This record gives sequence, structure tokens and C-alpha cells, in this order.
Amino acid sequence: MEVDLKNEVNAIKSKLNDMHEDMKKFMERSNQQHLTSILNDCRSNFSDVILGYATGEIENGLEGKMVKDCHMKEACKALFSDLLKNNLDQIKGGEVSEDSVSNARSKLEQMREKSPYEQCKNCFSEAARLFDKHVDLMRSLRVYRDNDVTKESTKALPEENVVIEILEPLSNKQRLQMLKALSAETKTFSALSELTGLRGGNLLFHLQKLQDGGMILQRHERGGYMITEKGYRALRRISELYSDLVSKRVKTGPTKIP
Repeated sequence: MEVDLKNEVNAIKSKLNDMHEDMKKFMERSNQQHLTSILNDCRSNFSDVILGYATGEIENGLEGKMVKDCHMKEACKALFSDLLKNNLDQIKGGEVSEDSVSNARSKLEQMREKSPYEQCKNCFSEAARLFDKHVDLMRSLRVYRDNDVTKESTKALPEENVVIEILEPLSNKQRLQMLKALSAETKTFSALSELTGLRGGNLLFHLQKLQDGGMILQRHERGGYMITEKGYRALRRISELYSDLVSKRVKTGPTKIP
């Protein structure tokens, strides 16, 4: 009788632990989704504020700097305004391609080449100033990167730090496997062991590599492991890079060495 009761109590405890773990995972996922939703809303509202200010600057800049006594002023102002606003509106999409910026710049240059009067250069100068300012804004918001900026940034890459903080922590199949799993939910040492097939000190070694690189952290001693913001961003960038490189390889075919 006592044995049966003890077994029932243990079974109840086991069920309660399972329910606790399920609730914890649900809360973690819900919090992550809620945080993502908040960040997206903030980004959207922030972009709206910036776009509102920049759009107002277009009107004020063109009105204040364009030649005032020209009979083509209003027509040219409308053309400049449409071009600048269309270019600026790309920020809403979250990513601006170099081709789209180059096309807009080419249109502005073509308009300049067709300008009939000497005084037109004053108006085009202001339109070009606003255009360049908007491109700088895109860069600062990290929604646009051109080749020139990329070249400068690659020159400044600290090789040793990049290897230690990014490449080395992710240069292993099991570590990448763990990071992928942790991007969805917190996992215990046992769960990660089952996932990777690694045991004891071997698993600890790889977990420490990820922790040293700032990719993951342990919630508390003997607690579960969770991904950090740096780890999530690194994983997302790797995914984007892989998709980009693979898609280009598919389109162009494998490189042949003569």
C-alpha cells in the first residue's frame, strides 16, 4: 500500500515537473515573441518619425534654396520632391539595395544634364545635397550599405578579435547546432547533450566556447542555457550569408578552376 502511494506521489511530482517545464518554455517563447513585437513596433514608429522629419526637410530645403524667380520652379520642385520622397520611402522596407539608390542618383543626374539654364545648377545642388543626406541616413540606420562603405569597413576589421569572438565559437557543427536550438528556447545541459550526442566534459568544452564568445549564457549555476542578443544576431547573419552565397552559386553554377 505504501509502495503504491509512493509511486503515485512520484508520478504526480513527475507530471508537475513536466507541466512546470512546459509552462516555462511557453513563457519564454511568449516573452521572446512579445519582445520581438515590441521591437518591430518601435522600429516602425521610429522610422515614421524620421521619415516625417526628412520629408518636411525636403519641402523646406527645396523651397528655401531653389531659385525663386524661375518660371519652372514649381515644376522642377515637384520632380525633385517625388524623386527624393520615393528614395526616402525605401527605408520603410527595412533594407535598401545599392541598385535602387544608384538608379535614383542616375535619374537626378539625367535631369541635371537636361537642365536648360545656368541657374539650374543652384536647384540641382540643393536636390543633390538632400539626396546625399538621405543616403547617409540610410547608412546610419543600417538599412543600406554600398561597396565603398563595405571596403572601408573591411579594412578596419580586427582579425584576431573577429576570429576569437565570432568565427571560432561558430566553427563547429555541434556549437552551431546548439545555437540554432537555443534560438527557439532555453535548453538544459541534458537536452543539449541529447541533441548533440556530446557528453560530460566534451559538451562543457563546447558550451564554454559559446559562452566565451558571448553567444549564449547560463541562467544560473546548473540552470538552463539561453541565446544572447549577440548569438541571435550572429546566427541570423550567418543564415542570410549562407542563403545569399548559395543562391548566387545556384544561379551562376559552380566555379571551375582552369
